[in-house]
Amino acid sequence: MRTILITGASGGLGGAVVAAFRAAGDRVVEASHPAFDLTRPEEAARAVTAAGPDLAALIHLVGGYAGGTPVAETSDDVWRRMQTLNLDAAFYATRAAVPGLSARPGGRIVLIGARPAVEPVAGLAAYAVAKAGVVALARTLALELAPRQATCNVVLPSVIDTPANRAAMPQADFSRWVQPAALAGVIAWLASPAAGDVNGAAVPVYGRA
Repeated sequence: MRTILITGASGGLGGAVVAAFRAAGDRVVEASHPAFDLTRPEEAARAVTAAGPDLAALIHLVGGYAGGTPVAETSDDVWRRMQTLNLDAAFYATRAAVPGLSARPGGRIVLIGARPAVEPVAGLAAYAVAKAGVVALARTLALELAPRQATCNVVLPSVIDTPANRAAMPQADFSRWVQPAALAGVIAWLASPAAGDVNGAAVPVYGRA
């Protein structure tokens, strides 16, 4: 039985990801707000410690979205919040997890980017830049982890079909969005022993876009 640490497990995607790993027989440790504030380095370290010494994979789901304004109208608060929720949290969580994950062969890290990280959209600069940073972080970690027979990959979903997104965009065609269970399946595979030859990948999961 592997131990999997899932941050942001209470979010819109979290339930599907937790279910996917539990269905595979893994021991899942959930680290979610308010019990853990992953935007603080000491809290990220505490979450990793809570998972125990046999951590096999970190699945980092913490993030946030804000957009709708051009660069010239983006406030300092929105800019900072997007970097903090998306990039800082990913950095703190991975930095804390790497020593344990790389102590034995087979460690896995999977991060959540976003389609705008590689296909920018006007009005989404703060979010897109933060997620692009997550992609760069994942690819750098992949290079650093490879000699230790561990991997880091990042998935790039388009809009995910969650209750929050449906409420925010009630006129959208939900059938075209990424289904949480499908994305969870991709994440679970990347974290599995079978994906040992996949390292540093930025995997698009765009639904019926």
